[in-house]
Amino acid sequence: MSKTPAPGRGSTGQKIEQAIEKALDPLATALKRATTPPKTPAPAAPGKPGLQVSPLAVPFPTIPPIGGVEIATGRAGFYKHEREDLVVFSFARGTSCAGVFTRHKVGSAPVDWCKRHLGAEDGGRDVRALVVNAGCANAFTGKAGADAARRTASEVAKRFGCRQRDVMLASTGVIGVVLDDRKIAARLPDIEARLDADNWAAAGSAIMTTDTFPKGSYAECEIDGHKVRIAGIAKGSGMIAPDMATMLAFIVTDANIHPNVLQALLGLHVRTTFNSVTVDGDTSTNDTCLLFATGTSGAPRIGRVGDRRLKAFGEALDRVMLDLAHQLVRDGEGATKFVRVTVDGAASPASARKLAKSIADSPLVKTALAGEDANWGRVVMAVGKTEEAVDRDRLMIKFGPHVAAIDGAPSPAYDEAKMSAYMKRPEIDITVDVGSGRASATVWTCDLTKRYVEINGDYRS
Repeated sequence: MSKTPAPGRGSTGQKIEQAIEKALDPLATALKRATTPPKTPAPAAPGKPGLQVSPLAVPFPTIPPIGGVEIATGRAGFYKHEREDLVVFSFARGTSCAGVFTRHKVGSAPVDWCKRHLGAEDGGRDVRALVVNAGCANAFTGKAGADAARRTASEVAKRFGCRQRDVMLASTGVIGVVLDDRKIAARLPDIEARLDADNWAAAGSAIMTTDTFPKGSYAECEIDGHKVRIAGIAKGSGMIAPDMATMLAFIVTDANIHPNVLQALLGLHVRTTFNSVTVDGDTSTNDTCLLFATGTSGAPRIGRVGDRRLKAFGEALDRVMLDLAHQLVRDGEGATKFVRVTVDGAASPASARKLAKSIADSPLVKTALAGEDANWGRVVMAVGKTEEAVDRDRLMIKFGPHVAAIDGAPSPAYDEAKMSAYMKRPEIDITVDVGSGRASATVWTCDLTKRYVEINGDYRS
C-alpha cells in the first residue's frame, strides 16, 4: 500500500497521484480490522438473543416520575423468546400531544392512525393513552392492519374512558405482518393494574428490537419560576436515516403547552437532532416521534409559539432530543465508532447538510472508519458526487485536529502515525471545508462492520 509522500519528496503531481492511489486502495485493511473478533466478549444485550451490548453504550439515566403520566409494560408475545414487548402510557386529562412521522411512501397503520387524529380539528388536545408494541411493525398490511390498529385503540379507550382518537399507537418490528391485536387486548387488564409513574427504564427496554441497550434522557428547566421536567425514551439501531425522526421516540413533559405550540417546537428541533443522524441510509416505514405535555407542573399555559418563556424549555427539549438521537447512533447495528461529520464553507445550510449526509452515508467511508483507516480520499469521493458547490482548490479535510488535505491537495504536515493513533479512538470527528460559502451542518453516524451484515442477515429468525 502506498503511503502519503513526505514533504519535499517528488513533484506535486506525484504527491497527488500517490495520495489518490492510497485513497482508492481496496477494502482489505478495513475489512481485516473490522472483522477481527474482540478479545473479551461483550455482555449480552437485553433485547434480541445473540446480540452483544454496543461498546458505545451509555447507561440509562435516572428519570423521576413526571406528573400526569403512568407507564406499564408487559409481554404480549410478539417474540418467540421471553421478553416484554408491550408498553402503555396513561396520561392525565387535557394532555396535549404533537407528532412528526416518516415520509416513507409506505407508512404503517399506526403512523396513519396518529397522523389522521392529530391532524384533525382539535387534534392533540386531550390525548389519554399511548400503546407501543415491538416485534410487529403492522406496515404494508392493508385494510387488515388498519382494522387491527383501530381495534387496539378501541380496547384501550374502553379501559381508560376516552375516545378512540385520544389513543396514540406505535409499532416496530417485521414489515408485512398484520398485528394480532388480540394479544394486546388480552394483556390490558394486567397492564392497567401495573401502571406506575416510575417505569421509564422498563419502557425503554420493552420497545427494543435489535437495540442492545435501552435509550432514555431527562432534563429540567423553569417556566415562570416553576420547575418543568422533560423525559424521553427512544428505540432504533438499524434502518436509521433521517426523513423525519428515523425511529420511535416518546417524550413527555409536565409543562402546560398548547398542541399547536408543541407541534412547532417539535418540528423546529427535530431537524438538528433526529433528522441529523444516520446509521445505514435506510428510512423506516414506522418512524414516529410523539411529544406529550401533561400540564401538571403548575407553570402557566403557553399558547403562543413566540412566547419568550419558551426559551429555556426549547433548549431543554433540544438536549433531550439530541441525547436520544446520539444514542441511536451509538447503538447502530454492529457499530464500534461514534462519528461526527461537520461540513463548513458550504453555499447554503441545505447544501452543507447534503454534503455531510453524503459523507456519513458512504459505505466506503464507513468501512474505512471500521478499519481505523483515515482514508480521506473516500471523503473526497463522497463530497464530489453530490453535485453541490465545492471549490476543489480550497477543499480541506481534518480527522480530529489532524489535517489530511488542504487547499485541494495532501497536507504537507500530514503525519501517518498521529493519524493512525487518532483513528483508534471510539469517537471520531471528521471536518470538511468545501470553500464555497459560509454555511455549516453536522450529521452524526457510525462505522459499518461485518456485524451489521450478520445482524440483518438473520433479522427474522
